[in-house]
Amino acid sequence: MSDTSITAEPGERFTLTVDQNVSTREYWYLVDPEPDSSVLVSRGRDYASDSGDEPVDGAGGRLTFTFEAMGKGTTRFTLLHCTFATCQGNNSTLPPTTTGPSVTPTTGAATPSQAPERITYTVTVN
Repeated sequence: MSDTSITAEPGERFTLTVDQNVSTREYWYLVDPEPDSSVLVSRGRDYASDSGDEPVDGAGGRLTFTFEAMGKGTTRFTLLHCTFATCQGNNSTLPPTTTGPSVTPTTGAATPSQAPERITYTVTVN
């Protein structure tokens, strides 16, 4: 993801779309800090599978977050990207209980997993 600055007008809606594959426990969440509701509000999210209406094992898809600009100002929000290796205790609608690295298995010489990716967006409403 490149530019994380967004400019909007009051009343304007915009979306952010990310790749997601629930079959591999890959999820995106809107997490704290959530946007200042006097400037920007979340209008939900929608998942579209690459396989259409028929579920196909291993098929990915896209998750779209919709936001609406409310009033003049600047606010920030964060999207958290979890994979099977970076978060634990999460599912498609429930963010992880911790956003640190997943617990490292006790057997073998596994290396510690990474922390999940966080992308913070700055939205200015003119």
